[in-house]
Amino acid sequence: MKIALIGYGKMGHIIEDIALKRGHEVVARIDIDNQADMGGEAFRSADVAIEFTTPKTALGNISKTLAAGVPVVVGTTGWYDKLEDVKAEVAASGGHLFYATNFSVGVNIFQAVNRYLSRIMNGFGDYDVSMEETHHIHKLDSPSGTAITLANTILGELDRKTGWMETAQVPDGKTLADVEAKTPKSDEMAITAYRRGEVPGIHTVIWDSAVDTITLTHSAKSRAGFALGAVLAAEFLPNQKPGVYNMSDLMPFMVEG
Repeated sequence: MKIALIGYGKMGHIIEDIALKRGHEVVARIDIDNQADMGGEAFRSADVAIEFTTPKTALGNISKTLAAGVPVVVGTTGWYDKLEDVKAEVAASGGHLFYATNFSVGVNIFQAVNRYLSRIMNGFGDYDVSMEETHHIHKLDSPSGTAITLANTILGELDRKTGWMETAQVPDGKTLADVEAKTPKSDEMAITAYRRGEVPGIHTVIWDSAVDTITLTHSAKSRAGFALGAVLAAEFLPNQKPGVYNMSDLMPFMVEG
């Protein structure tokens, strides 16, 4: 399979390494200095493109890739306020798009476990639920797309919560006591975001009552899990009918929305 990489930073290099080991060919590497190559023959020859850039550039990259007739897997988050517009663009172009807040298989299993636990907790009102997420200092969106998806999964099963609130952003070198934290309403799920060094990603869901606490945590050891999931999505997408896909299509027990 011929793959085009959009974004050739740390993630792009890891994706390339995994793709090559799985027998694929990288025919184009698009980065900040060669944007014009997205209109080139090599890019158009790709069976699929994998996009990991920034929230500001993702929408333009999606449009250019669809215009080139290349299916695109998008790992960038922070643009979902335009998701319906993108879906309309995919439909109009007859193209293929696969997006996910997190491509890690482990994270998606974590999502499924939390969905199940939330169904149970809907009958136990003494437990309040909150979340903490920690990522590297280069991550631009906050809370993470994974945290938002996870929160929405929990909210979909929990009648006593109607929304979530990011109560604090804690930068590297600071603690929660150093920042001004917001107080959520009783029907809001609190999310605290930490930025620490080069942490690939940690998500913790906390169910707290007067008598005990239940804590579930997923901790990524490296970016390789995200990269592998993106390559799996790239292998899946070109064989599908035109449309928009996510992890629930690739792995039916997952809960990506």
